[in-house]
Amino acid sequence: MEFALDTGNTAWMIVATALVLLMTPALAFFYGGMVRAKSVLNMMMMSFISIATIAVVWVVYGYGLAFGSDTLGGLVGSPSGLVGLNGFADGDGLGAGTGVPALVMAAFQATFAIITVALISGSVADRMKFSAWTIFTVLWVTLVYTPIAHGVWGGGLLGSFEPSTVIDFAGGTVVHINAGIAGLALALLLGTRKGFGKEPFKPHNLPFVMLGAALLWFGWFGFNAGSEFGADATAGRAFLNTTVAPAIAILGWLLVEKIRDGHATSLGAASGVVAGLVAITPAAAAVDTWGALVIGFLAGVVCAMAVGLKYKFGYDDSLDVVGVHLVGGVLGTVLIGFFANLDEGTTWAPDGALNGLFYGGGWTQLGSQIIGALVAIVYSFVLTLIIGWALKATIGLRVSEDVEVQGIDLAEHGETAYEEAK
Repeated sequence: MEFALDTGNTAWMIVATALVLLMTPALAFFYGGMVRAKSVLNMMMMSFISIATIAVVWVVYGYGLAFGSDTLGGLVGSPSGLVGLNGFADGDGLGAGTGVPALVMAAFQATFAIITVALISGSVADRMKFSAWTIFTVLWVTLVYTPIAHGVWGGGLLGSFEPSTVIDFAGGTVVHINAGIAGLALALLLGTRKGFGKEPFKPHNLPFVMLGAALLWFGWFGFNAGSEFGADATAGRAFLNTTVAPAIAILGWLLVEKIRDGHATSLGAASGVVAGLVAITPAAAAVDTWGALVIGFLAGVVCAMAVGLKYKFGYDDSLDVVGVHLVGGVLGTVLIGFFANLDEGTTWAPDGALNGLFYGGGWTQLGSQIIGALVAIVYSFVLTLIIGWALKATIGLRVSEDVEVQGIDLAEHGETAYEEAK
């Protein structure tokens, strides 16, 4: 069928792509404000280098691995004809009646790969070599991200479990579970920071954290509503749910803080925003407003409690990637099995997987959601450990203790964020 350009859908997708790309600099502010002053530039650079490496990898071969035709038994796609994306003519479209050029889709998906890799950096703050991180970004997006993206979104092996298919509208499994469990693997390999559990690692700039959270929320509208690939009612549903879920997640997080600590903090509000956004991402167009409110509130409460697990179990997940992205991603993904409420004929919904348990859909979809989450967890954790071990055995993963104490910014980048007062 000849491609027919839809200018409205295409314009929306170009805007959505720009919004999602903004999320990575936003993450740099969010993470940068959470670390100590001597580490802020390194933290922000880990996000920016992710843009640099992943954008190049994606165009050269990453898009083909994620969205090409099945190869290696469906584990990944084939980059054949897609190397450099020169196999796309300017007029090629996505198909399925979206009217969006394939090149726009490739650019949109590039921003997803970028932010997923950047999210992992929060678990290794203050102590990972910048050179090791740079190489890690390339290896991880190639060996971990593209197979999971292909499995869930590209019709491959990892995402399909008969008789229903894993629902992941905008990245609960591909992005957040994937990044969260990878962050845990790297944190375990690197070990704890000097003074972990004995001295507080307080955020050095809470306004940065709040600004980062606000910009993440803004960009997330492109992340979730853009995943419909059209300016239609489904995108509108995703847009609304992306408003209400993080809003109520703030309330849930602050409620836990007030009961537990006696204070409702700005850091808690910012973290609640992100927790709600993470949890609603896979379900953004799969649930109604009541489902979004429940998912958002539970995300705020559960993630607020989960961030303390690192002290109980002794792993140093510096900026709570595990507690927010892994836990929130699993929560949102599994709750689809309860709250999915999709009308017949919804363009993206898999056949036979339209409703969750609370809407008469039975146990089938819930089972698929749990299996999909577990497969992603196991695959990402094991492959991330292998990549990390390989880097540790060759160039090394961690900076020296002296560098960690004196400040990673000056040692790794030759500059500091703030001049000392004279």
